[in-house]
Amino acid sequence: MVTAVEFAILGSGSAGNATLAKTERVNLLIDAGLSAKQLQMRIDQMGLDRIDAILITHEHGDHVRGLKTLLKKSTIPLYATAATAHVLRQSGIEASWKTFDAGQSFSIGDAEIQSFAILHDAVDPVGYVIRSASKNLGIISDAGHVTHSVTQHLQGLHGIYLEANYDDELLAADTKRTWSIKQRISSRHGHLSNKQAAELLENISHPALRQVVLGHLSGDCNCSKIATRIMQDVLTKKGLSHVGICCASQDEPRGWWSL
Repeated sequence: MVTAVEFAILGSGSAGNATLAKTERVNLLIDAGLSAKQLQMRIDQMGLDRIDAILITHEHGDHVRGLKTLLKKSTIPLYATAATAHVLRQSGIEASWKTFDAGQSFSIGDAEIQSFAILHDAVDPVGYVIRSASKNLGIISDAGHVTHSVTQHLQGLHGIYLEANYDDELLAADTKRTWSIKQRISSRHGHLSNKQAAELLENISHPALRQVVLGHLSGDCNCSKIATRIMQDVLTKKGLSHVGICCASQDEPRGWWSL
């Protein structure tokens, strides 16, 4: 029997990031960058009565903001690389820690988790592929450059949550950010642009892909219409117009998408 993976985005953007993924047996929270109050409210809104484990991609505040308070209210195993866990411990986060090395795989219930290293200005950032039976979901956020290893890990997906942080022209024209901040955003350790996300999608898309959700869009330097159109163009050229595309919201949860 094919067991589905379902996912939903609780919120995505510079104000906080959090994703849900569930299989037949486990409910997973990937990152906890919203306030604990917002996290719990949105988890309830999505109909879940429990979280079985939390996976952390990296230690930046917009990915861990609600962790400390959330973990005071309930004991949930917290998965992170050893280096990321060390930084979070130093910030006062107490948890039932489950540490691993980037590139390592591990199981949580009926979900098999494959971690992989990404480039970002964090201590040890990772992305994840979550597998259950024959279905799988890829998650990549806050990555300034797509390496060959990242592309290889994201082959054969049925769904992907993919960062598309900025549009090159909109970032160049932005007057709110200094030149140095723009350089940081567009560097190999910054964020993925629409163009970079589209190139990755072109390399990994295939007929069994079902859903693409674009995340971490800049409110000033990107817009959902531009990002969606660029991805749709890629998929149409490959004859994959059946693939669903949408953008995650900062202000409200979106999903569930069933793979």
